[in-house]
Amino acid sequence: MNDAPARLEVEDLQYNLREVQALLQKQKMVGGLVEGEQIPRQDQIERLAQKRQLAELRAKLDRLHPADIAYVLEALPLEERLAVWDLVKADRDGEILVEVSDAVRESLIEAMDSRELVAAAETLEADELADIAPDLPHSVMAEVVQALPVEERERLRAALSFSEGTVGALMDFEHVAVREDVTLEAVTRYLRRLDELPDHTDQLFVVDSEQVLKGTLPLARLIVADLEHEVRQVVVAERVKLYAHDRAEDAASAFERYDLVSAPVVDATERLIGRLTVDAVVDYIRERSAESQLAEAGLQHEEDVFAPVLDSFKNRWSWLAINLVTAFIASRVIGVFEDSIAELVALAALMPIVAGIGGNSGNQTSTMIVRALALRQIQGGYWSKLLAKEMGVALLNGALWGTLLGAIAYALYGNVALSGVLALAMMLNLVLAALVGVAIPWVRARWGRDPAAGSSVLITGCTDSGGFFIFLGLATLFLV
Repeated sequence: MNDAPARLEVEDLQYNLREVQALLQKQKMVGGLVEGEQIPRQDQIERLAQKRQLAELRAKLDRLHPADIAYVLEALPLEERLAVWDLVKADRDGEILVEVSDAVRESLIEAMDSRELVAAAETLEADELADIAPDLPHSVMAEVVQALPVEERERLRAALSFSEGTVGALMDFEHVAVREDVTLEAVTRYLRRLDELPDHTDQLFVVDSEQVLKGTLPLARLIVADLEHEVRQVVVAERVKLYAHDRAEDAASAFERYDLVSAPVVDATERLIGRLTVDAVVDYIRERSAESQLAEAGLQHEEDVFAPVLDSFKNRWSWLAINLVTAFIASRVIGVFEDSIAELVALAALMPIVAGIGGNSGNQTSTMIVRALALRQIQGGYWSKLLAKEMGVALLNGALWGTLLGAIAYALYGNVALSGVLALAMMLNLVLAALVGVAIPWVRARWGRDPAAGSSVLITGCTDSGGFFIFLGLATLFLV
């Protein structure tokens, strides 16, 4: 029977987080009150009160799943986080380190000594250990590797040999394989001898004597088939077979397309070396989505929300510097047309509308392009068609919203020429936004860079400067 704590729903997570925060606050209050009282046996009273609060908090943590404890730790400031971390049972440290975000993991590892880190790492499987290996000190990893059994050591080395973003880096070594020349009755006897099946086991992998993959045996078919049949008679030819060096994005697409729970992973010689499961794919998709969102905002990597000020500064300064340059360029564009703005004050009120709508449209285009690149939906010869399509969308939006804004400008200022200039500037800036929305991800992808990184900063800078120049230039030409 499995005694592992159950995973919680979102509402339960929030409730448990509030409970932990309340217990931490109560402990602080009790400690502060006792220290302020001048009574005999103060030390004993303080010790008993704090021990009771700590016992209650420790019991609460013991009932939580490692993933839920990770959620709690990520939502606490550093001081409270380390206080909770000290109360977690040592034999659960490894599981929790795997679950927490990279940024929070660093703060927890810094608070542990080498002995604690070694003990935590030794509780993990090879694929889990490979996930946190980059964050562990080299001396700790060396000691852990030496303590591993030979088979686990080879698995760890294999897992570490695969590049990030490949199937091999995500695969699980735990799987059930059976020979094609045995009967289904022998297979069922073999399964009954196991303590439990690996998580997300929906099929067995069929191999020959050389461990070459021949197909799969779904558990649903095993249950209903005649036990006297041999495995080769009911084997299913594997429709999705992954190679260890395949891109993880391609594997994620396959899981989404075919609604997979697990898929075999083979090496270059077609030998079965592991499997990829849906939970690993979901984690990868979530991480990639988070990385893309951070990159679009100009953040270099994931950041602990309670990180020290200097760490957050280092993560944010570079793209802010670029943003400062683009903002300065936009201000210089406005400066060129100071006389026009002074003569027709309405221009100052209307020009942010042109720039703002252009920036929003450009970011919409860029988001679609970045997503399509991630899914490998854009081939080399289709960029011109894609640009033409986005230009068409921009012209249609420009005609619609330019006309509407022109009408509003006429209602406010009673100037037909000003309304026409505003409508034309809106259309031209949306065309510019479509152009840079396609071009910036394309150029970054051609240079081998992340197409999402800083895209919103660059696009906004282009559309702001371009929008100001187009609107004020047209106004100067036709109105002033």
